[in-house]
Amino acid sequence: MDDKSPDANLHHTSNRSQIFVWALFDFANTAFYVLILTVGYPLFFKEIINQGGKDGDFLWGLAFSISMLIVAIISPILGAVADYGAGKKRFLLIFTLLCILATSGLFFTAESTVLLGILLLILANIGFEAGLVFYDSFLPEITTQRSYGRVSGYGFAMGYIGSLFTLLIAFPFYIKGFVPENIFNVQISFLIGAGFFLIFSIPLFLFLKEKNRTASLKLNFVSIGYKRVKSTFKEFNKYKNIGKFLLSYFIYIDAINTIIIFSSIFARETLHFEISEIIIFFAIVQTSAIIGSILFGILSDHFGQKRTLSLTLILWLIIVVIAYFVTSKVIFYFVGVLAGLALGSSQSTSRSLMSKITPFEKKTEFFGFYSFFGKASAIIGPLLFGFISSGFNQRVAIISVGVLMLVGLILLQRVEEKTTINV
Repeated sequence: MDDKSPDANLHHTSNRSQIFVWALFDFANTAFYVLILTVGYPLFFKEIINQGGKDGDFLWGLAFSISMLIVAIISPILGAVADYGAGKKRFLLIFTLLCILATSGLFFTAESTVLLGILLLILANIGFEAGLVFYDSFLPEITTQRSYGRVSGYGFAMGYIGSLFTLLIAFPFYIKGFVPENIFNVQISFLIGAGFFLIFSIPLFLFLKEKNRTASLKLNFVSIGYKRVKSTFKEFNKYKNIGKFLLSYFIYIDAINTIIIFSSIFARETLHFEISEIIIFFAIVQTSAIIGSILFGILSDHFGQKRTLSLTLILWLIIVVIAYFVTSKVIFYFVGVLAGLALGSSQSTSRSLMSKITPFEKKTEFFGFYSFFGKASAIIGPLLFGFISSGFNQRVAIISVGVLMLVGLILLQRVEEKTTINV
């Protein structure tokens, strides 16, 4: 009721600039996402750093899983900091700089620098993922519940636009870069990604307003964080609906993360894509993801987040089935269109559904759990895919992803789309 009042509408209008600078951070951080996690660095790691070794898939999955394990462990502490600390932006800045500096360090990776390549990826991804705990928790502060879906979608849409810009800039560096004599071109792209993230994240730190905090940074956030974890687990009987969603999210987001980080490797090794074809493929994915994040964000506000998310997961299952059988590059481009639509919807709708079913006073705390479950889940899928792929092949590994997606979809049906009430 309050969301429809004149005051709420005025508040929403006045927050447009806040929404823009918040969404611009998505535009910034996807330079890391697309160059380091999906397109450039996965191929560079396997073909140059690991020199095409058979254990490349396993090592790539292991590095990603280690970084997510660390973030999962510290997420409760980050949630406590976000709630009690004197400034979420301060901690978002710290982790953003960690990501940027570690990404810049990838410039110094080359043939046989496997340990350095793994260590820098772990540090960069910790900075990226840990920062998202604070970034996501700003959503309830910049808009009303009625608009969670579309505002979350705007953020992801800005991210996909940023990805397109990043791919366009990186394209000339990647065309002939994945051979030992030309690796400097790819190394330069890592600096470009770090610089892009740095420049376009600045507006958030300068202009995004934050609710005043009265707590001191001298508080023991480790103790607070894990006491709240223990307390929240004890109170899950009061928040069963959130628990059902987080369990579903834990499983289906694992499958989605696995698809993302192995997609370029699959295209390169199984379908024998050229580097230029991989960049075109991801440009298609990012373009359709812009449409998906906006369209499904609006649809979720009208028809419900749960229904929209269920439709998205069914679309992911279709994608997995097609990917298992695909042999044609043309058909895989079509898979890219579907994957973009599903990616844009699943990420933005999950975030808005979590905002919708969580009581306002528990937002940041449960977004810490949301992050925890998302990060913890990403430990399993990449390791499983890398292990199966190294032992058998990538098509067999895709089956494991499809099973995870199906289980997540089934569990989602148990979630009630309403704000959880503490009783």
